[in-house]
Amino acid sequence: MVKNMVPPIETPEKTFHSSHSHPPLNERILSSMTRRSVAAHPWHDLEMGPGAPLVFNCVIEIPRGSKVKYELDKKTGLIMVDRVLYSSVVYPHNYGFIPRTLCEDNDPMDVLVIMQEPVIPGCFLRAKAIGLMPMIDQGEKDDKIIAVCADDPEYRHFNDIKELPPHRLAEIRRFFEDCHWPHLPHSFEDLDTLLMFLFGLSVIVNLVFKCCFLNHLLDKKNENKKVDVDDFLPAASAHEAIQHSIDLYADYIVETLRR
Repeated sequence: MVKNMVPPIETPEKTFHSSHSHPPLNERILSSMTRRSVAAHPWHDLEMGPGAPLVFNCVIEIPRGSKVKYELDKKTGLIMVDRVLYSSVVYPHNYGFIPRTLCEDNDPMDVLVIMQEPVIPGCFLRAKAIGLMPMIDQGEKDDKIIAVCADDPEYRHFNDIKELPPHRLAEIRRFFEDCHWPHLPHSFEDLDTLLMFLFGLSVIVNLVFKCCFLNHLLDKKNENKKVDVDDFLPAASAHEAIQHSIDLYADYIVETLRR
């Protein structure tokens, strides 16, 4: 049986010319370099949310368990590496700031967010303030908001800092005592170098003088700093501090516009 052989139908090749077609990659790159674009700034462009100051958006700079101190670069809005912590400590919880707030140290309000998991630097999440830790850092007021993640089922039911286990508060307190050593000269940036110096010093000084020097050095560790566990204040104080920082930020914006 012979099958009918139907020759294939030749169709002309279609060329689509769309008015929305993209220019070649090199032209797009050159075009983007000639246009002035402004990226969103996490401090100024992110809204706090309708629930502030009770529940608010916050930007995480440093994840839980990190020994790297990340910090917001105010000029670019990017997260930069400030330094690696000198002592053998890590951040006990996610740490960041509340957008559109301003404190006496000209930085946004700091917040420590208690939750189950670490999160990546630069992301934002909803947090609920449960307490305030008043703190003096090298002579300057540097209060910290203690909060829980509002969308973490393990912690979102906490409403006040007194509901946290005492050990958790002691852990937070000890971290800020240890990680904020005054900046030593470069030759003394680690404890081993400092101990070697003291050992060499012991050659020319007697034992009593060396012990007195060590005690004095330990006393200097917390000079101009007070972080007492008894100083943790309730959620109402945290709400007042956040509202105060919101008002300071608003005054700053108004004053800037007037200039």
